[in-house]
Amino acid sequence: MARDVRMLNTGSLLELQRRLRAAGDENIRRSMQRRIRRAAEPLKADLQSTMRGLEIRSQGRSTRPGGPSPNGRPLRATIADAIRISVRTTGGNPGATVWIDQSRLPPDMRNIPARLNEGRLRHPVFGNRRRWVNQYASAWWDQTTRRNRPRMESEVARVLDDVRRRLE
Repeated sequence: MARDVRMLNTGSLLELQRRLRAAGDENIRRSMQRRIRRAAEPLKADLQSTMRGLEIRSQGRSTRPGGPSPNGRPLRATIADAIRISVRTTGGNPGATVWIDQSRLPPDMRNIPARLNEGRLRHPVFGNRRRWVNQYASAWWDQTTRRNRPRMESEVARVLDDVRRRLE
């Protein structure tokens, strides 16, 4: 799973970055950062709501729904809260990045988002390492980012065009 989504148009952003530095106008740079972040926020919100509503199916021995989390950390909410946005207009990698911040997840949950996106999560039943179970989910990250990508690309292109016009 690609743990992050990057909206980069390296050539345009690098050229614009050089022009921003030359102009020295801090207001234009801040405005551009804010608008690029605003373009990425719907993706973050969509990823969070998709994760919170993700259907995770069992392999089928039991028809009972799962109970409360045995460790007190709801899986879907914990993962959804770890989704972050980062925007850079200067430096080596200008653009917007949406990613899952591993440091915001408990150590025993750090690989779960990738496993869920792959479609299968294998884990011990309530910590009993002699009894394992498979659970299945759809590729939540990939599907959601694919659905949001055209809107984000057009919005970022519009922001870049506006900034170019202001610099001329």
